[in-house]
Amino acid sequence: MSIVAEAPGFLQVFADGSVKRFAPEIVHASSDQSSNGYKSKDVIIDPSKPITGRIFLPDHSPHSSSSRFPVLVYFHGGGFCIGSTTWLGYHHFLGDFSVASQSIVLSIDYRLAPENCLPVAYDDCFYSLEWLSHQVSSEPWLAQADLCRVFLSGDSAGGNIAHQVAIRAMRNKALDAKIKGLLLIHPYFGSEKRTPKELAEGAEGYVSMNDMFWGLSIPKGLNRDYFGCNFEMQEVSFEEWCQFPAVVVYVAGLDFLKDRGVKYAEFVQKKGVKEVRLVEMKEESHVFHVFYPQSEATRLLQQQMCVFMKSY
Repeated sequence: MSIVAEAPGFLQVFADGSVKRFAPEIVHASSDQSSNGYKSKDVIIDPSKPITGRIFLPDHSPHSSSSRFPVLVYFHGGGFCIGSTTWLGYHHFLGDFSVASQSIVLSIDYRLAPENCLPVAYDDCFYSLEWLSHQVSSEPWLAQADLCRVFLSGDSAGGNIAHQVAIRAMRNKALDAKIKGLLLIHPYFGSEKRTPKELAEGAEGYVSMNDMFWGLSIPKGLNRDYFGCNFEMQEVSFEEWCQFPAVVVYVAGLDFLKDRGVKYAEFVQKKGVKEVRLVEMKEESHVFHVFYPQSEATRLLQQQMCVFMKSY
């Protein structure tokens, strides 16, 4: 069977539509207290789709048992086609962040393309936010969740998802979870129009890989000006932009997608979003925190995220 699309070491798509994924090292959840100061638990959000998640909870809090914890809802990256919260890099990054920020982290495993093209990932992740709102009263690990201080975060495609979920949450007045801010790490956006970096000599390999992932994830018959790829194409009113949560965009100096993240930050700022921050790590590459979850750069990123959350 011939291969029609491939991300070496991660994904193969065959001519008959079948997909083979190669997962890196994974970590199983553990409800026991760990030497890293957190515990984790897998939850089933919707068995019919399926949508699952992993909750990270700090072992010890300096506050009383009656204190409330902010909640970070995290969406993993992978071009909408690969990735999982069970991957070692995500597990350690998010577990450590739950301790550093003294927050509850809910990381979502949504359905992947090409079997489930967009907007399925957006649907699944927004449903997970609704699930969070409903489960606080029945899930013991969420008993101390403060639904008035919910943050959305994700890397690469997950940053894209966080943006879309925030728009849906803003429009859903019945949602109990109140989104205080977005923390987008190296967000994955695109358009039919190329950026200068995409047109530069030597960029062909990066452009080809990005185009492949977009081709696998965008609904058939549409191009990269689909609203899920090109954020400028989405209809959002001025009044809605003024209600949009605060945003911080983290970009990496060596990341091919850096210009897309900078452009997003500039775009939402011009649209009237109340607070927009742009933070760059000049010597780092795309999703370094997943590949090097114990690095000094990752620790700095976690500290920066903590500062942003504590300001809301």
